[in-house]
Amino acid sequence: MPQSSADVMPIGVESFKAITASHVRKIYETPSGPVEAVAEADFEITRGDFVAILGPSGCGKSTLMLMIAGLEAATSGTITLDGLPVSGPQIAAGMMFQDPTLLPWRSVLENVLFPIDMRGAVSPENRARAESLLRMVDLWAFRDKRPRELSGGMRQRVALARALVNDPRILLMDEPFSALDAITRDEMGYALARIWDTTRKTAIFITHSIREAIFLSDRVIVMGKRPSTIIEDVRIPFERPRDPSIEADPRFNELYLHLKSSILRSTSSVQ
Repeated sequence: MPQSSADVMPIGVESFKAITASHVRKIYETPSGPVEAVAEADFEITRGDFVAILGPSGCGKSTLMLMIAGLEAATSGTITLDGLPVSGPQIAAGMMFQDPTLLPWRSVLENVLFPIDMRGAVSPENRARAESLLRMVDLWAFRDKRPRELSGGMRQRVALARALVNDPRILLMDEPFSALDAITRDEMGYALARIWDTTRKTAIFITHSIREAIFLSDRVIVMGKRPSTIIEDVRIPFERPRDPSIEADPRFNELYLHLKSSILRSTSSVQ
């Protein structure tokens, strides 16, 4: 059964730490021998923070997120959500992936309600929340359409509403906009920023786009190449709500160049 941290909430300082990772390591056993994906990950994420994770391809970003979600077990170290150890799939976490994975025979509204439908009957409250989310992502007029009738960006907005329908405390997103064209990707980034301003979920957002990471996040964590460690943890200085005009701020470009340099140094260093 999925584990939930919703039933027990620690009291005091720990209750402000939505996610902690302590000495987390991941080794995969393969036919050709062990492969170390994550050498060590240590960080804390405060409740309500939006944190982007950057790093070169194959450095273990997705593996780290899957361990936080409880879909992969850490080889060693501990991960906690709201002070409780992660030991299985977390219903406190909503997830988005590169592929929206919508069911083609279901309508948009039915796809949003699918996680609830899988656990039993859909209540009027569940349906009302799904309908509210579709309005929030500007898809109410398409609620009865099938996924094939939607654009790529629209399908990802359905996936975002589905990730939020259980009202999770934590939103985990693994490069959800990477397959979109540049204009649609920007539109999705602005939409996500607007929705996050409304929901204030603790969020982890994996991306290869430094620009996207700076625009969306409160902090950017940079992972080095595999076997990875965390090499940067940078606080983003811009106020919310975010406006596209911040990209003209000299600090934006300074951060971009700093983060890019950090990633390049990690890929060129001798391991």
